[in-house]
Amino acid sequence: MLETALSIEAPWPETIDWEALALRAATAAMERTEHGEMLTASALVEISVRLTTDEEVRTLNAQYRQKDKPTNVLSFPMVQADLLDTIDQNSDDGEVLLGDIVLAYGVCASEAAEKNISIADHATHLIVHGTLHLLGYDHMEDPEAEAMERIETEALKALGIDDPYLIQED
Repeated sequence: MLETALSIEAPWPETIDWEALALRAATAAMERTEHGEMLTASALVEISVRLTTDEEVRTLNAQYRQKDKPTNVLSFPMVQADLLDTIDQNSDDGEVLLGDIVLAYGVCASEAAEKNISIADHATHLIVHGTLHLLGYDHMEDPEAEAMERIETEALKALGIDDPYLIQED
């Protein structure tokens, strides 16, 4: 079973049900991977989602990635990729923290405006992307990037969101 734990800081808009959005996004990502069985596992699999400021993300990015600037999303896996298949058997108390996903409001809002999409749709994409990182996916090499983008696109389509990688010519 999957659960998202949300923490939110201003200036993220309060008019959006971020808890439901985060759970839908993480579920859509997970069910399109080989780890989809986590959704029905007896262990409670939790993803922590933090919606925060650019400054907090800049600090985390500098501390963990040595990049002193804000970025749209950071993912912090808590389970090694090679142990993901054994989560149901290796949970001491029936609960597993898969990891943390952190989004920066200013970067997210700016990117959404550039793409002419809602902040909710862009945040959904970033949570899908972050969930895939927690599941061991990466985009450092072209084949990995293509596989990850394909899953993201399929997950977003299932959620009614257009392909974010589609190049639009004006």
